Amino acid sequence: MGFMRRVAVLALVAVIGGAGAGAAQSAIPPEQVVRTWYRLVLELVRHTPTMSPPVASRSMGYIGVAAYESVATGSAGMTSLAGQVNGLTALPQREPGAAYDEAVVLHAVLSGAVADHFGNTGPTGQRAMAAMTEKFGAKVAAGVSEDVIARSRSYGQAVAAHVYAWSQTDGGAVIDNMGFPLDHTPASGPQNWVPTSLVRQQQAPLLPHWGSNRPFAMPHGAACPLPPPPDYSEDPASQFYREAMEVVTAKAGLTDEQKTIARFWSDDPMLSPTPPGHWISIALQILEKDAAGVERHVDVLARLGMALSDAFIGCWQAKFEYDLLRPVTYIRRVIDPKWEPLLITPPFPEYPSGHSTQSGAAATVLTALFGGGYAFDDATHVDDGLAPRSFASFWDAAEEAGVSRLYGGIHFRAAIDRGLDQGRCIGAHVNALKTVAP
Repeated sequence: MGFMRRVAVLALVAVIGGAGAGAAQSAIPPEQVVRTWYRLVLELVRHTPTMSPPVASRSMGYIGVAAYESVATGSAGMTSLAGQVNGLTALPQREPGAAYDEAVVLHAVLSGAVADHFGNTGPTGQRAMAAMTEKFGAKVAAGVSEDVIARSRSYGQAVAAHVYAWSQTDGGAVIDNMGFPLDHTPASGPQNWVPTSLVRQQQAPLLPHWGSNRPFAMPHGAACPLPPPPDYSEDPASQFYREAMEVVTAKAGLTDEQKTIARFWSDDPMLSPTPPGHWISIALQILEKDAAGVERHVDVLARLGMALSDAFIGCWQAKFEYDLLRPVTYIRRVIDPKWEPLLITPPFPEYPSGHSTQSGAAATVLTALFGGGYAFDDATHVDDGLAPRSFASFWDAAEEAGVSRLYGGIHFRAAIDRGLDQGRCIGAHVNALKTVAP
């Protein structure tokens, strides 16, 4: 299914249904507003050139917080994240005793937040956002009194503006040259990363300073440190060489199932919702299946978005601390000059695995929210021609996502295992936040 067809589906969602005459509140449940906007977000990620996985995760973090806060201020059972996450000050408050419509509030906050973070998307994306704002907004507001609509919209817009202003101070707001620095000086040791792409822009690594950005829940990007990778060596008896041979052997013996796993979790930018979008998609599927209410929706999506964003900050901090070369570079240099991985190697250092760190963080958060034995089906890529996959737990999925990078020839074993460990640490910081009032 292409972008235009997906947008057409979303447009259909936006115009069907509607409130009956004289309805006191929106006939569209607020949780449906959340899911509809998030589905558009996952499509916009595919078609916004700057939305590399770290950047996409950042946007999902801020959009999640904005939606959460807009609901929390109207609920006695929810606690604001202000004063808990780094740098977030007290949010605008609702007028005491005044009536608000939660669906209209959420439509306003999500319309503003999505426009803020996808303002540089292409013309098709711009039209999709405009249509969603106007047409879906009209359906959400149908039957609601004019004063409640005006108050609810104004409040949602105020929350979106507050969160966006906060986002501009984290170090990741401006993405130049698609995230590839124009003046990067590479290290020159045999263990250091070297470009793996012939694309001129990718002769520098992606976002080398991302690890210094302000996280949400971690105190700083190095709060979940890793031990160094195995010592670089070209000795066949060394751990480093053995890990490289594991990659070679895996590629030579890939089963059809392993190839499917590699492609299912590949989540390449511009061809997918990216790895963080994949986990957001999983959460949306589960929330819809469980018929969760709006407070559950925004709590889950805010926590997951923050964990994914922090995971890329922590992972990138370690990647550029250790600056390790990719398997394809080592294998061609030392073992087989004609070796080819199954998947295209991303343009940044190897250790740790970004897929593993963010999947470990996601699994840690989702396990805390849904339980350790929560089984689910993941249909994220059905429209891309990949069948759903079934998992016995979130960690089952996270471990498969990690090992998919070994099958793809992208990572050594240590980067996968230790990335999952790093994700556990990062997710724990998010799990420590208080979102449900005592």
